[in-house]
Amino acid sequence: MGSIYAMDILQNPHRSTGLTVDILRDIPAPSTDAAAVQALLARCPDAAETDMLQAPSMAQDIKIAQLSVKDERGRMGLGSFKALGAAYVIAHSAIVKGEAQSAKTYVTASAGNHGLSVAAGAKAFGAASVIFLSQSVPEAFAERLIAQGATVKRAGETYEQSMSAAQAAAEDNGWTLLSDSSWPGYSDLSHRLMEGYTVFMAEADRQISAPTHIFLQAGVGGLAGAAAAMARKLWGDAPVIVVVEPQYAPALHGCIQAGDFVPAKGPGSAMGRLDCLEASLIALKGLAKDADVFALISEEEGQAGADYAAAHQMESTASGAAGLAALLASPAHRAALKLDANSHVLVILSEGPE
Repeated sequence: MGSIYAMDILQNPHRSTGLTVDILRDIPAPSTDAAAVQALLARCPDAAETDMLQAPSMAQDIKIAQLSVKDERGRMGLGSFKALGAAYVIAHSAIVKGEAQSAKTYVTASAGNHGLSVAAGAKAFGAASVIFLSQSVPEAFAERLIAQGATVKRAGETYEQSMSAAQAAAEDNGWTLLSDSSWPGYSDLSHRLMEGYTVFMAEADRQISAPTHIFLQAGVGGLAGAAAAMARKLWGDAPVIVVVEPQYAPALHGCIQAGDFVPAKGPGSAMGRLDCLEASLIALKGLAKDADVFALISEEEGQAGADYAAAHQMESTASGAAGLAALLASPAHRAALKLDANSHVLVILSEGPE
């Protein structure tokens, strides 16, 4: 706890009003219909509520009253909150819409966890899946995807390049592109996918009283956008919502700062699941309205968060513990973040260790 941190924070000037820019005009806001997702999940034998951990020793270290940790590491046996996304879209297609899956191939790009959800959902309903990975994604993730029946292809050095390859493959082969991001002309399936993420916040509402603060890590912004929208529905304007990104991948931070959608630039972050340079437009639309603060953490701060979690028997990755990392890095910003000895902070442990 004695390290010197360099976290940067940006107060959101668009809070409550949101961004009114052309690129977002026809983009839907994040869904808050958790009931629809829970009704479908009730039919899945692997679906079960994940734990809400209490961390009193951590809270004491950070000088707050309560630290609640939503533990998504075991979600549906897939190791992260992403299990709630793509698999829900495929289940909705098969069960609610009654669409035959045997002739379908779902294709996407992934830093790992989203691909696992696509592969598992496709396998469960008899469809095929093809997952494009950038060269930076660890081979361990590729092996896990293959174990779920996916065909894995490597393309490009970045997530964005692998997504371009997935889009091209979908067009060339007549496959269904199932991305966890959204852009002009592509938002229907990603909107439903983000709807799947609302479940863990509905569970949180049953597990804890309203927090004063919520720290949410973001790559393209799906988790953060869905969670923030649900938080506002459940708990109103009171919680201070902090969106956390790597300083090397400030996809949302850059947009909020510019007041418009702008692709970010960065050298690549070791927080691999957060290493995204283009924000999902659905997430951006929601977070521009719902989030109070956008924070950037260094690579060292991200690793410090993972190390601290592991020291408290909450093993994760620098990506999965990034919200906690920002909380650890917050001493210099306590006044700006309205953190004090009475604060109750919620963080999401979004994935297990690699």
